[in-house]
Amino acid sequence: MTRTDTSLVGTLLERRYRVDRLLARGGMSSVYRGVDTRLDRQVAIKIMDPRFADDRSFVERFEREARSAAQLHHPHVVAVHDQGHDYPNGPDEGSRAFLVMELVDGGTLRDLLNEQGPLDVALALSIAEPVLSALAAAHTAGLVHRDVKPENVLIGRGGALGGSGVVKVADFGLVRAVASAGTTSSSVILGTVAYLSPEQVASGITEARGDVYSAGILLYEMLTGHPPYTGDTAISVAYRHVNDDVPRPSDIRPGLPPALDELILRATRRDPEARPANAGVFLQELQAVRGVLGLPPVAVPVPPPPDADGVSDVERTTPGIPAVPAADATLPVTGPQGTRAMGRAVPASAMQATQAIQPVHAHQPPPPPPITPPGGARQPEEKRKPPKKTIILAIVAVLLLGGLIGAGAWILSDDGPSGATVPQLTGMNQADAGNALRQAKLTPKYVKEFSNTVPANTIVRSDPAGGTKVPFNTEVTVLLSKGKPVVPNISIGQNVEGAEAAITEQQLKPARVGEDFSTDVPKGAVLKVDPQPGTSVDIGSEVKLTLSKGPPPLPPVPDVVGKQKDEAFKILKAAGFEPFDAGQDPNSTAKPGTVTRTDPAAGATNVGKRVGVFSANSVEVPDVRFKQFEEARQILEAAGLKADIKDGNGHGGGGFNLVFTQDPEPGTRVPAGTKVKLKGFGR
Repeated sequence: MTRTDTSLVGTLLERRYRVDRLLARGGMSSVYRGVDTRLDRQVAIKIMDPRFADDRSFVERFEREARSAAQLHHPHVVAVHDQGHDYPNGPDEGSRAFLVMELVDGGTLRDLLNEQGPLDVALALSIAEPVLSALAAAHTAGLVHRDVKPENVLIGRGGALGGSGVVKVADFGLVRAVASAGTTSSSVILGTVAYLSPEQVASGITEARGDVYSAGILLYEMLTGHPPYTGDTAISVAYRHVNDDVPRPSDIRPGLPPALDELILRATRRDPEARPANAGVFLQELQAVRGVLGLPPVAVPVPPPPDADGVSDVERTTPGIPAVPAADATLPVTGPQGTRAMGRAVPASAMQATQAIQPVHAHQPPPPPPITPPGGARQPEEKRKPPKKTIILAIVAVLLLGGLIGAGAWILSDDGPSGATVPQLTGMNQADAGNALRQAKLTPKYVKEFSNTVPANTIVRSDPAGGTKVPFNTEVTVLLSKGKPVVPNISIGQNVEGAEAAITEQQLKPARVGEDFSTDVPKGAVLKVDPQPGTSVDIGSEVKLTLSKGPPPLPPVPDVVGKQKDEAFKILKAAGFEPFDAGQDPNSTAKPGTVTRTDPAAGATNVGKRVGVFSANSVEVPDVRFKQFEEARQILEAAGLKADIKDGNGHGGGGFNLVFTQDPEPGTRVPAGTKVKLKGFGR
């Protein structure tokens, strides 16, 4: 069987699996649509090239990896049903190693990227999430994919969301099986250069964190339209993974959320220990970012499958299973697609992309010998030129004949010279419109716009319009409704220029309708929005903005002298001030707890909000006359006063030891700590 052999169609492998139609082919395998005649179900059959089927080490690894992959039962993993060897001419004439897998009716992520270019953030995350879910299931089961790339991500029909495709990951472990066929992981870099982890390039280590790196590159490509590294040779691309940090996606596509930048940079760190430990951890971080961005899952469009005819040696995926690309295929060195086998031991100059890659399996035929005429006779260098008149007549005859043929073709053609008729797309969803255009051999280009009448995610119109005759492969602009505009999420206190820009972006009209005082919102910022954010309105509707004038002007400081402190605080707050206890007035003789003064003083204007309140702390002098001096001292000190004892001898008077007079008089209010002079009977 050669690499392009289609004679297997109609063959019954192991008297069970009927080969029906070639879907894709490459240097290492071919993929066919087939039927499991025992269970009467459609399957995809991957038949390996004979040079691998005859290699015992490959066969053993192929069987082992197939058994491991068959243990994965996950909605986003392409199921492996069976593997086997067919001996069409007996056990001594060679075998056909094959793998029977789930048939996925659709295309690959590569096909979707080729069709749409960079994806919307919500769509990219809606694809990355099931990919990481599949890889997480594999990592939990102890399996590593080793070749995560768009060609191994299938998108088939039957997703949960209406019109959405289901995302599945294929070819778990098959790259390791291919590595066993005459190569060793220590001497060969095996994988797809655009997605190789640094450790895979440097040492051949392929663990769960390597899949995390490749998935990060995959997400980068979905958002920017291409992987981060390119070069003149595949080896230079591979070694950039080792020596360069992956740039921020927003450097290529400005406006991407910073949280998404950080997520991708974390997943693609050159140090494996700095990445998420496995796809499950990466998935949790991605879901957290999606939650922060407020992006719900969206429908994944089903891309058109590539044409299996003329598929290059770089293995491509059609409805079915991505095949493992050929190690000896001639690949564009900067292209992302092909799984490559490259020698790891390369000179330092390879780092500067000055050497080409030598494939592991080289079967290049020698150039054919030069053709010489019989007998070695030379052909005449020139023939006699015909007369000029004859040449002119011949040209006229050719032009006339060409015109007649063209006219006949135009008359006989169903579509005339156009080649295709644009289908009527109005009212369809995006997936159905894309399928209709591709069936008509036209290329869709999606543009979103608001509509007052057409529901979101529904086709408004197309350009050219439905029914227009156009050449095949013409790009048809499909206008997809975003539904009615929604008043953007403008927060109170937001900069007014930013709020107006957000309103205009929604095809609405901002209008400043007034100002109002606010103690909380800075002057000039948005104070009110009408209608409320999140309200669905017609295109061109007016969104009214009320701006803040800042805090209202304050009145003069109220006069609260003589008021109790609590009452004074209430009066000041009601006037817009912020009163605080400034302490006690040491010289006041007012009643304790009453306000003696404020700072600023009563009646002051154009002052700040804070007002200090001073209160009295006076004491009423008790009557200690005719008390013994020591008893009088204790009574005064208990009242917060001090005793100053005076008599003719400077102490108690005579033998009576009684207070005869006091100053200040009993009942007088004095500041706390005042000295009360006591005199007794003199001798």
